[in-house]
Amino acid sequence: MFDQVASVFFDEANELLDNLEGYLLTLENEPENQEVISAVFRTMHTIKGSSAMFGLDEISKFTHKMENAFDLVRQGKVFVTPQLINLTLKARDQIRCMLGSEITPEIQNASQFIIEELDSCVSGFNVDKTDSPAVSSGAPSSSDNSSSASSDSSTESTWRISFIPSESIMQNGTRPELLIRELSEMGTATVVTFADKIPPLSEIEEEKCYLYWDIILTTTKTENDIKDVFIFVDDTSKIKIEKITGVGIHKKIGEILISRKLITEAELTKVIEEQRKVGDLLVQKNVVSEQQIKTALAEQGHLNKLVKEKEAQVSVPTQAAVTSQTIRVNAAKLDQLVDLVGELVTFDARLSSIAAELKNSSLQTLTELGEHLIFSLRDISMDMRMLPIGTIFSRFRRLVHDLASQLGKNIELITEGAETELDKNVIEKLNDPLVHLIRNCCDHGIESPEARALSGKNATGTVTLSARHAGAFVLITISDDGAGLNRDAIYNKAVERGLIKPGESIPDKQVYDLIFQPGFSTSKAVTSVSGRGVGMDVVKKDIDSLGGSVSIETEKGRGSSFILKIPLTLAIIEGMLVQIGENKYVIPVSGVEECIEYEPKEDSDFLCSHIVARDEYLPCINMRKYFEVPGISPQDQQVVVVNDQTSKIGIIVDHIIGNHQTVIKPIGKLFKKIEGLSGSTILGDGSVALILDIFKLSDIIRKMDIKSR
Repeated sequence: MFDQVASVFFDEANELLDNLEGYLLTLENEPENQEVISAVFRTMHTIKGSSAMFGLDEISKFTHKMENAFDLVRQGKVFVTPQLINLTLKARDQIRCMLGSEITPEIQNASQFIIEELDSCVSGFNVDKTDSPAVSSGAPSSSDNSSSASSDSSTESTWRISFIPSESIMQNGTRPELLIRELSEMGTATVVTFADKIPPLSEIEEEKCYLYWDIILTTTKTENDIKDVFIFVDDTSKIKIEKITGVGIHKKIGEILISRKLITEAELTKVIEEQRKVGDLLVQKNVVSEQQIKTALAEQGHLNKLVKEKEAQVSVPTQAAVTSQTIRVNAAKLDQLVDLVGELVTFDARLSSIAAELKNSSLQTLTELGEHLIFSLRDISMDMRMLPIGTIFSRFRRLVHDLASQLGKNIELITEGAETELDKNVIEKLNDPLVHLIRNCCDHGIESPEARALSGKNATGTVTLSARHAGAFVLITISDDGAGLNRDAIYNKAVERGLIKPGESIPDKQVYDLIFQPGFSTSKAVTSVSGRGVGMDVVKKDIDSLGGSVSIETEKGRGSSFILKIPLTLAIIEGMLVQIGENKYVIPVSGVEECIEYEPKEDSDFLCSHIVARDEYLPCINMRKYFEVPGISPQDQQVVVVNDQTSKIGIIVDHIIGNHQTVIKPIGKLFKKIEGLSGSTILGDGSVALILDIFKLSDIIRKMDIKSR
């Protein structure tokens, strides 16, 4: 059980660190943004408290130093500077390193070095060390004891916190006394401990928690800060946080009990008429318990003490608590669910085939109902795996920040369409290609500030990362406003390497596509960022493996754009089933424009020919000849017109069978080297159909001589 809770802690901590990186990079551009400064502080505070709760003292102590620094920033005693941002980014990386490995002397030395640099940075603002808040090492507050902390009275609020931990809370690795201590350190706190649930000594189990608490807390912290203390507490524990209104007014015990909805005004009036102490009478009449009177008295004392110390009216609008309706699911389980749904889709195809053969109306009705349910389940399971592409876009802000510093350039990253959703597995495989492309834009595309000034550009270069839906695909564009690709340099390098003949005339697009050749680089020097010719060929290979394509648009002096066309999912697609010879194939419906009858021309004996469709000249490929299918072609062949992103092509097939729910399976080793195939699927009769890759087929047509021209 502890391992499971610890796993949740590490997941949460890594998510917090990702958020922290985003906050810091935002703060670099908006150094006076108080909301972001507070968000950085809260994140540090949460990591500190959570790591201490799990016994990770080294992380807790290190994070506390960073928290202190940003507390001084919040107070206006230290200003946000590039040095502070860089040091905090280093600290963030160090915390992640400490989370993922054993704390060695080397790691401790690295942590100490960062702390010393941070102290030096902060001391530059003439901040006395006593200005930093200290960590309280005292024990948790006992009944009717108070701990105080200095705070700004103009922003204080008073909260009533009820914490009833589950009996098994300590078995999960949570230490309730540390949570109470952390709450006590937030401000002026009165803690009431209840022990009425403790069983006889002979029945006590040492691993169970029998205590529960009420805490009256006056603090400058927000409700979210208080909730953060309980972020890793299990769901079976009961936590209630209420804001106490009317602070600064002496309250009687009866008024407090009414505000807590423990009694009604009528019950209070009846007891008062008996002219005895309200608390004693209410207990005697079994209206409330002694424990409830005890905590109400503690609240009364706490509030009266505040009135005597200062006169302050706190007016902060209450916010409705938002109940979380999300849960964490292991990615492997989600993949397993999608695989099972894929098997159900295949099963449904088999069942439909049998129902059609038997011609049983009852079976066909049940088959149609099953098909509807399975397709609904398919859509839901696929939607569960869809994530906004912004989950990886945010990672590249740090990459661009570090590259700009390393290259001595001013570069700004702009992201658009971060809400565009894509399959989780596709997103994971996009990380490396995007890293290579962004590095290329920063190193080769964006010029130095001096060069940009000479050409009349803004000294700060821009790299834009955008995404948008295009049917069953997502278009991801990585562009820069740099110098653009140098056609002559690429051409000369290709001649030097023997890729083209000297003086050979080839279109600009083919020249630019040469940068995807393995080992191809026009850099005159090898740097730590690029120059080895490794990267762009990896981009091409990775995008091809996803069933996508990459194209280039560039203009000299204006910049370049790399456009990736990626399928939404790699699991289940809508396909068009066609027949070529005795075998069946699938064409992804997302790329199909229309289907027309094929009318052979004089060039129809060639592998590649052309057709005229709707007054448009289209190149096409004869799949019978491509796959070397023996026999005579049928008289009524058909053409499936598909869109390969840049233009249309025709695929000549023998017959079009119809739509087919296609569960994508890996292609066998026997077919891996055959260009034009992207995967396979199992049909309803148990046979295997291969999935055609329209992008590869398009490349084949482009590269071959079309003899009809």
